Amino acid sequence: MDEVVERALALVSESFIAAAGPGGQNVNKVATAVQLRLDIFALRLEPLVFARFKQLAGSRMTAKGELVLTARRFRTQEANRADARERLTELLREAHNLPEKRAKSRLNRIGKTQRLESKKKRGTVKAGRGKVQFD
Repeated sequence: MDEVVERALALVSESFIAAAGPGGQNVNKVATAVQLRLDIFALRLEPLVFARFKQLAGSRMTAKGELVLTARRFRTQEANRADARERLTELLREAHNLPEKRAKSRLNRIGKTQRLESKKKRGTVKAGRGKVQFD
């Protein structure tokens, strides 16, 4: 899993863009926001992990299979770069944590007959409802 994160961080392309928000004149002069781009197909993830990653990424994933992460929380490039890389790492770790399979519950013979009896009772109650006919 760690080698996937290292490979992803090696394949990432970074660009700095102008950010909005607090910072005064600094926002207008310096491009502090970081935009990370990563080709997901280059990571060669397993099919289950890839599907989960795609689901977790949501709208941050382009149609070409490129992940676009934008970090603009902080006022410095380095802090935003570290934040973006941390978010990418967390996304990859979350994708690798596949949910556990749910075990089917098992009913014994008595439980099945009780369930069917209660369903029949409920059906007769519902069948008794309906339009009243005055003959």
